[in-house]
Amino acid sequence: MAALAAARHGTKVILCEQMPKPGLKLLATGGGRCNITNTSTPDAFMEAFGRNGRFMQPALELMNADRLRALLAELGVATSSPDGFHVYPSSNKSSDVLRALLDACDRAGVERRTNCAVRSLIIKDGAICGIETADAAINADAVILACGGRSYPELGATGTGYELARAAGHTIADPLPVLVSLHTEEHWPHACTGVSMPNVRAWVDLPRQSKSGCTGDLLFTHRGVSGPVILDLSRDVVPLLARHGQVPIRVALNVNVSASRWRTRDGGRLVRKLLGEHMPASLAKALMDVAGIREHTAAATLTREQEKALGELLEAIPLTIASAGGFDEAIVTRGGVSLREVNPQTLESRLVKGLFFAGELLDLDGPCGGFNLQWAFSSGNLAGHCAV
Repeated sequence: MAALAAARHGTKVILCEQMPKPGLKLLATGGGRCNITNTSTPDAFMEAFGRNGRFMQPALELMNADRLRALLAELGVATSSPDGFHVYPSSNKSSDVLRALLDACDRAGVERRTNCAVRSLIIKDGAICGIETADAAINADAVILACGGRSYPELGATGTGYELARAAGHTIADPLPVLVSLHTEEHWPHACTGVSMPNVRAWVDLPRQSKSGCTGDLLFTHRGVSGPVILDLSRDVVPLLARHGQVPIRVALNVNVSASRWRTRDGGRLVRKLLGEHMPASLAKALMDVAGIREHTAAATLTREQEKALGELLEAIPLTIASAGGFDEAIVTRGGVSLREVNPQTLESRLVKGLFFAGELLDLDGPCGGFNLQWAFSSGNLAGHCAV
């Protein structure tokens, strides 16, 4: 997007890609479907990125979701929003998006160089003069770093951009893998591997942490919990893990169950059968085990202690997060180039004239749902315009 925006102004653009092919990570997004953007209002979109979300405003004003979809339509890629929120190419193929962008770059005269690793920036008197690649030096009046973070290193996200930015004098917030699964200290979730629950709410159970948390589908795994609600929550949990070692969370299953009513209304029925009306059998059994209830217990025979324990679990399950997935599974990297050192109006470095940044390399990350791709497209577009 940065190359296309710059080349459409008629300037000479060279796109250096260290992998054999460009856009490998784009191909993998959304499970290959490519969740391009979403239908959030601009304010809600920026709010989803946290306290620094307003940094994005100039880039979004130049290319919001509607303008992105219009550009893709111009390039021959129709888009649709099946659920009214997530936006995908109508073909559900990320390859269509990549092909359209590359074809547009070719038509605009962008010179693409693959297997072209950038070793260093050439800076003189506080201004960019070019780059050094593994093969040769390339003179340039402007350089845009759009190298991504460290998520999925096999797809090219090796952290090179951080090294180049740091060498230019920029501060780098420690990169952390986020939008990842979480691994629990408790072993009982492992018995529920593969079980999913819809519309779950999860939050970090620590002082000064928002109890509103995140909402979405939950998936139990062989190591703990995952699914959209957990991936989004990991943006809060992973930095806390780095500080505290363990992080308590709560998970509200959002099931309309009252164990206290069973004693009189359904006293003769087995507790596991009653729970099974609201959740898969393996999860019902796991919760009974945690509450100290035997498998063939009837509702009328529940002790007050068992009834209370089960009621508390149904209201909010406590879990202890001991670790999280790494960069090999992270959808996004938290951290990156300090926003204080970049002009949001242009995405140009405040330290080096002619050096620009775009996308995940900057210290901004959003939740699942098209947020991070929209930011990549919008920031690439702004950096490309302003570099020219």
